[in-house]
Amino acid sequence: MKDNTKVVYWLITGCVLIFIMVVVGGITRLTHSGLSISSYKLISGTIPPMSKIEWQEAFDLYKQYPEYQKINQHFELQDFKDIYFWEWLHRFIGRFIGIVFIIPFLYFLLKKQLTKSTIKKSIILLALGGFQGFLGWYMVKSGLVDRPDVSHYRLALHLTTAFITFSFAMWIAMDIKFPERKEINIPLRNIIRWAFVLLIIQIVWGAFVAGLDAGFIHNFWPFMSDGKLIHETVYIEQNPVWRNFVEGKSGVQFIHRYLAYVVTGLIIFIWFKAKKTSINNLQQVLLKSLIWVVLLQFTLGVFTLLFQVPVILGVLHQVVAFFLLAVITFTLHRFSK
Repeated sequence: MKDNTKVVYWLITGCVLIFIMVVVGGITRLTHSGLSISSYKLISGTIPPMSKIEWQEAFDLYKQYPEYQKINQHFELQDFKDIYFWEWLHRFIGRFIGIVFIIPFLYFLLKKQLTKSTIKKSIILLALGGFQGFLGWYMVKSGLVDRPDVSHYRLALHLTTAFITFSFAMWIAMDIKFPERKEINIPLRNIIRWAFVLLIIQIVWGAFVAGLDAGFIHNFWPFMSDGKLIHETVYIEQNPVWRNFVEGKSGVQFIHRYLAYVVTGLIIFIWFKAKKTSINNLQQVLLKSLIWVVLLQFTLGVFTLLFQVPVILGVLHQVVAFFLLAVITFTLHRFSK
């Protein structure tokens, strides 16, 4: 039987692993561990250093790059091991995801358990996964030259591709699980599409905030200052002005803050609009879930900012962003033809 339950389980397992990888990636970023492994070895890099000599060699390699030379000169070997762990785990999960996607796909393909449509979608999914792996190293490479930090553009591309890969895998699974779909309300579906696009854009600016450490300034809410002159920050940092909103800390945080209001308001609007139309029980549950998750995410964003991005809140903010994307993807699928 083609496109059977096993195929759905395979895709959902991949989604769960992508989720775990992004969570570990968030911890890696927040603990400043991402530049601890200065080389990329696809096969041999799977096994971490196992002896004192190997650890010292890895540490000596780390010392050759800007992060150690400009920031972490005080590091001892144990400090290096602490940051090495998170980057190694992040890369290990990435390798494992590749195996989980490729081997079952080849099995289902040889056993002729996939329809032509699912084969095409799966090939695109595998390409996204491969591209994601390349982006990981491309991102790390940017922090090994002069500046001891990765490019926030490359970080955003790396993170957003992970979210899109997750969403696409989930969509394929739902196509198989729910083969029959009826058009319910085209205007409502179109608004949900806009909410989905805006959420992706919000994720991009969230990555900009993370990449520029823009969450450590303007730690006030609802405004970006508490009104006292001593806390005022120069908002316009670069010319032309538009660069402030993609490269300036204040401008990037400004976009991420106020786009959060737009996304939240649009989802609330969708919920109110849906109440005036005929929708089934599953759609009602999804819309209610969407409301609760977006409100939780908004609240976490506020507290993450107010407490100056502690690791636990930063990770939770990223975790709930994943849940929000999952719910809005499911919702859009159930409202689509």
